[in-house]
Amino acid sequence: MVFVKIREGENIDEALRRFKRECEKNGILKEIKRRDRYMSPSLKRKLKSQDAKRKMRRRRR
Repeated sequence: MVFVKIREGENIDEALRRFKRECEKNGILKEIKRRDRYMSPSLKRKLKSQDAKRKMRRRRR
């Protein structure tokens, strides 16, 4: 869980910016996007296979 204490004399925009940065560091936004839609197991396998093929092609170059 991410929390940011507002410092004395700190603007709310600055605190919000720090909060967003902490969320990015912890990978919260990636996790939200990943869980946004249901992905069937067969589709997961297909995408994983495609990703592996793409990585192999890059390594050969």
